[in-house]
Amino acid sequence: MPLFPASDHSDGTRFFNPAAICPPGTQPARMRRLAILKWQWNRPRSDWPQWIDNPPPIGDPAVRPMQGTVAVTFIGHSTFLIRLPRADGTAVTILTDPIFSKRCSPFSFIGPKRVRAPGRRLADLPKVDIVLVSHAHYDHMDLPSLRALARRGDDPLVVTPLENARFMRGTGLKRIMELDWWQGVDADGMHVTCTPARHGAARTPFDRNRSLWGGFMLRDGAGHRLFFAGDTADGRHWGLIRDRLGAPDLALLPIGAYAPRTLMARVHATPEEAVSGLRHLGAKQGIGMHFGTFRLTDEPMDEPVRRMHAATRAQGLAPGSMDVLHHGECRTLVW
Repeated sequence: MPLFPASDHSDGTRFFNPAAICPPGTQPARMRRLAILKWQWNRPRSDWPQWIDNPPPIGDPAVRPMQGTVAVTFIGHSTFLIRLPRADGTAVTILTDPIFSKRCSPFSFIGPKRVRAPGRRLADLPKVDIVLVSHAHYDHMDLPSLRALARRGDDPLVVTPLENARFMRGTGLKRIMELDWWQGVDADGMHVTCTPARHGAARTPFDRNRSLWGGFMLRDGAGHRLFFAGDTADGRHWGLIRDRLGAPDLALLPIGAYAPRTLMARVHATPEEAVSGLRHLGAKQGIGMHFGTFRLTDEPMDEPVRRMHAATRAQGLAPGSMDVLHHGECRTLVW
C-alpha cells in the first residue's frame, strides 16, 4: 500500500534518483550492501589526525548583516549559520544540517568521530529562525543537536524533504514542514524551495530510501538567491535547478567523501564535479562544505580543498569564485 504519493522520484513506498537527474549514460542505481561491507572491512589505514585544534574564530555571527550582504558562518561539515537582513533592520537566521555531536552515528561510542570541534558552539549562536535538514543520514540529521536546539527555546521552523519529520518528532521541535522536490514555503521573509539531489537516505538497515533527500534554494525579499545543496552526487539537477529557480548568487556545495569512486560516485560529488556544478548552476560564488570534520571515506583529509582550487583554475573560473571558510569563520559577502 502506498505510503506517500507516487511521482517521478518515488513509487509510493520508496524514493529513488530518477534518470532525469543522473548524468548521461548512467542509470539510477543503489549501493550494494555487500560491496559496502567489503570496502569497510578492507579500508586503508587513515592518514587523518586524531584531533585538530581550530584557529581562533574569525568574525562575529551575532552582528546583523547590512542590506545587500549575507553573513555565512562555517561551523563544520555541512553546518552553516546564514544571516540575511530584513527590510526592517532585523535579520533572519538559518542553520543548515546542524551537527554539534562528537560522532555522526546512532551510538555515542562507535561511528565516525570528529577530528575537530564545531567552529562555533551552539550556545554562542544567535536565535535561529529556520533550520534546513537535507536528509536522514546521521551526519546531516543529528537528533542530539536538534534536541539541544529545542531546549534553547528558539522554536525555529524546520524545513525538510518528505517523510523526515517522523525522525524529529521526539526532539521537542514543534514546527516541522515537509516538502517534496520543487515545493516551497514562505517563512520569516524568505521563500524556501526544496530542490532535487542525487543521493539516498537511511537511518537503519531496514528503511533505505523511505525518506526523501534534497537541497534548498533560499530567496529573500530583494530577490537574492542562496543555494544549499545538501548531500549530492553530480548530475543534471544542477541545470534543472537553475532553469526552474534561477541562478543563485551563492551556492554551498559538497566537495568531500568521494573515495572510492566505485561506491561513492552515485552519492557524492568530487571537488571537480562540485566546481562543474557551480558553473551549471550559474552561481556567482561557491563555498565548499562536507570535508575536514568526519572521516567518512578514503580520500586524504586535505585533498578536497586542494582539488577544488585546482579545478577552479582548470575550468577557467575567476580566482576565489569557489572557496572554503575556516572552521568558525564568519564571512560577510556582498550580493
